[in-house]
Amino acid sequence: MLRMSILLFSMMILLATGSPETYRQPQCIEMAEIMACPLNLAPVCGTDGVTYANDCDLCVQRLKTKANILIAKDGSC
Repeated sequence: MLRMSILLFSMMILLATGSPETYRQPQCIEMAEIMACPLNLAPVCGTDGVTYANDCDLCVQRLKTKANILIAKDGSC
């Protein structure tokens, strides 16, 4: 019974946090290169734990920091 509980708990953690296989590249557009993004609100959660207004904002942060930030999930973190 304890093993089953541990297994279920582990699966719940994995599903809640996601795994690297579920991360995806943002769709960076030309506007991100000039750091001018559209104002549409389509939140994405970055692998850095920050919620970005949209893919473009995440792309701008990638360019500024030279970090490989991916999209962990759609919506807020």
